[in-house]
Amino acid sequence: MAADSASSDEARVKRDFWPTVKRVARSIPFAEDAVAAYYCAFDRETPTHVRATLIGALAYFVLPLDALPDFVPLMGFADDASVLAATLALVRTHLNDRHRDAARRTLADKEFG
Repeated sequence: MAADSASSDEARVKRDFWPTVKRVARSIPFAEDAVAAYYCAFDRETPTHVRATLIGALAYFVLPLDALPDFVPLMGFADDASVLAATLALVRTHLNDRHRDAARRTLADKEFG
């Protein structure tokens, strides 16, 4: 059952992450962290337990309805930011310069936004 849930979360993140980030990147202060977390989660060198933790946090980010729906002005992404911040604190040693550099390049790309 847990493997099915993890597999479902991974599929959801792969499908919904980029459209979600493209839609909200300019309005959320943690866009770079989210994109760096994505790159870390799908980096084959990242340990499996870290990947699973990041994918869970990113799945929460892309869910259309959560504790505070994302369409609520100013507060909609507060819960997403909290979940991601807590997750990044847990796995910070695995999120490296390569992931952060890739996130910065992606967000700076004219074609991205």
